[in-house]
Amino acid sequence: MAKPLIILTLLGLAAAIALIGIFGAGSVWSAFEAVGWGAVLVMGVRAVETSGAGVAWAWLLPTGDRPRLGVFMLLRWLRESINCLLPVAQVGGDLIGARLLTFWRVPGGPAAASVIADLFVQTVTQFVFTLLGVGLLIAAVGDSALARWVLVGCALMAPALVGFFLAQRFGGFRLVERLLAKLARNPKWAALGGITSLHDSLQAIYRRPGPLMVATLLHLVIWFVGVWEIDFALRFMGHGVDYTTALIIESLAQAVRGAAFVVPGAIGVQEGGFIALCAIFGIPAPTAIALSLVKRLPEVLLGIPGLFIWQGLEGRRLLRRGSADAKQDASQPV
Repeated sequence: MAKPLIILTLLGLAAAIALIGIFGAGSVWSAFEAVGWGAVLVMGVRAVETSGAGVAWAWLLPTGDRPRLGVFMLLRWLRESINCLLPVAQVGGDLIGARLLTFWRVPGGPAAASVIADLFVQTVTQFVFTLLGVGLLIAAVGDSALARWVLVGCALMAPALVGFFLAQRFGGFRLVERLLAKLARNPKWAALGGITSLHDSLQAIYRRPGPLMVATLLHLVIWFVGVWEIDFALRFMGHGVDYTTALIIESLAQAVRGAAFVVPGAIGVQEGGFIALCAIFGIPAPTAIALSLVKRLPEVLLGIPGLFIWQGLEGRRLLRRGSADAKQDASQPV
């Protein structure tokens, strides 16, 4: 599985380099350099988004199973770091996040269920955010090919979301339980041994509509907070736009990135999407590419430390397990 993802990564990287070459590396660099300290603001917004997503995730677990809030904020950061920087098709970090949550004595079933529900809520709110962006685009510039393509994508996505919800509610994840139970046979994934309670844990989450609604509202607010990344970056580049325009660009760029989930980091695809979106509002292609690169800065500068912290948690876990095994061996009669 890793080999195709690596190939897609290399193809995406080649596409991104080609776009930079076509529109002028010097022009792209000038636009990127113009952001200056605005990049710090973009990173600050991203940190707020990630922390907020961690809070939303925490609401999905019952209080009795829930570690302190900071754990969810940390693990959400690690999920994003893995998804953005490693060839895992933008979902591997979520599976690892569920496993890491078991390090804080959360059973495998509730841990996996909370991540599945969190991804569902995130996707539903993104769907709403995308529809709003399309509506604002049509109101701003009238009908366009881009708006039609996005609406077609939304029409295809809607049944998938309904199907995913029904699968969660009516037993479709019992097959997932069996698959993850096999995965738990690997010593590295032994913490998921309690995954047989996945279905019941999902039902427990959906039987608590209040916390589910809070998580949904938080995720929806986070999408609107993310608009400030576009706003700040373009202002520092000398192409300031109003919040509505920034929202259109952000919502549809996120939709493009989501559609390209099989390409790690949507590299190349994101850059092309920004070129098409920014062109609608008269923003030149070099600036659009630079905007995409600025959006990637938090992924790299926040993501690399996240990967080190992840490995630190894994290493500490191994040491504790080794120490426990050594004590058990020492207690055995000779």
